[in-house]
Amino acid sequence: MSYFADIAPLTYEGPDSGSDLCYRHYNPDEMVMGKRMEDHLRFAVAWWHSFAWEGGDPFGGPTFLRPWQAGSDLDHAMAKADAAFDLFDILGQPYFCWHDADIRPEGATFAESLSNFEAIVDYCLAKMDGRKVQLLWGTANMFSHRRFMSGASTNPDPDVFAWSAATVKACMDATMKMGGQNYVLWGGREGYETLLNTDLGREMDQMGRFLSMVVDYKHKIGFKGTILVEPKPQEPSKHQYDYDVATCYGFLQRYGLEGEVKLNLEQGHAILAGHSFEHEIALASALGVLGSIDMNRNDYQSGWDTDQFPNNVPEVALAYYYILKAGGLGTGGTNFDAKLRRQSLDPVDLVAGHAGGMDVCARGLKAAAAMVEDGGLEAALSDRYAGWQTPEAQAMLDGDLGSIFDRVMAGGVDPQPRSGRQEILENYVNRFV
Repeated sequence: MSYFADIAPLTYEGPDSGSDLCYRHYNPDEMVMGKRMEDHLRFAVAWWHSFAWEGGDPFGGPTFLRPWQAGSDLDHAMAKADAAFDLFDILGQPYFCWHDADIRPEGATFAESLSNFEAIVDYCLAKMDGRKVQLLWGTANMFSHRRFMSGASTNPDPDVFAWSAATVKACMDATMKMGGQNYVLWGGREGYETLLNTDLGREMDQMGRFLSMVVDYKHKIGFKGTILVEPKPQEPSKHQYDYDVATCYGFLQRYGLEGEVKLNLEQGHAILAGHSFEHEIALASALGVLGSIDMNRNDYQSGWDTDQFPNNVPEVALAYYYILKAGGLGTGGTNFDAKLRRQSLDPVDLVAGHAGGMDVCARGLKAAAAMVEDGGLEAALSDRYAGWQTPEAQAMLDGDLGSIFDRVMAGGVDPQPRSGRQEILENYVNRFV
């Protein structure tokens, strides 16, 4: 019997529906700025939080008692996959994502784990046949097992580096075999706990070389997808080398990879870094490295990454505003890197969590599109920076300090502060959300 027995596929019923299990705002075929809503949002379900996570936290063990958790063999992994594809049928989203450890049982050796992985990849491919759902991206879990406690590519033990490289090769092969549109690297423990036992320069060089090998292998096998790195500032490590967009871009530049690698940005990680999600999106866009997003939210009263489903339309609207201004997500998408609360035990909770998140994103997208089409924010920016369009300002940028000094001394330069109109602009945004 299906884990989601008696739950019918969700349909769009409109904002006045009283059902707990429907879409009120997400209508995949609705046209937004000349493009289907589904094609803008490109939703994906995260295998790890939805099916591999067992409901534990730092203070308590699992609370979810799901059938596939009763064993760690291929049969149970296949049962997990059956439940996953049943959920995909219910939600009707176009994509899903995985880590290798989410979908396959751990073996006693690397070769045994790889054999399990290849078997479950083939099983998933058979499940995908005849369904619309596709793989948005694959990635390797190189942070949970104790072998990675000191990092993967940055590990002081070269054997861990080798194990990690072999793992990524296998995951890239599987991603390509499944038609994945991207491959993601998240350095969950690529950082340090104390400088007393850390050679920063060596570890960053190892990480840079590792990422270069990934790019080289992408071209060797003819993978046409995008390589993505996911920034996160801390947790679990005290300091991580992939702290935020600015840090990652500097890293990519240092190792000559800024033209090869883009970023997968997560709302919760942006908050942990002390930024807003829209800041990270806008900065990645300005630097040419916006790739994909993980959509979730943190509890602002907690200092850690709670990975809750999104429910704040104004925040989501600003995120999609800057995505639309950047031209969209390309091969990327909106992956729900979000998990149920430990007390949400029932299958229906998992369906409702995704449905609510998809509706919030749909509302945010439509508000963002309305702001883009209205042009109010763009007009305010043009007005604020209009002075830079004058011949004198352009000449100043082409000149030097001496010529600027002479111009100021000659008179006619008497700057007077102008209002930034922040409250007016915030009120403007609130008209749409």
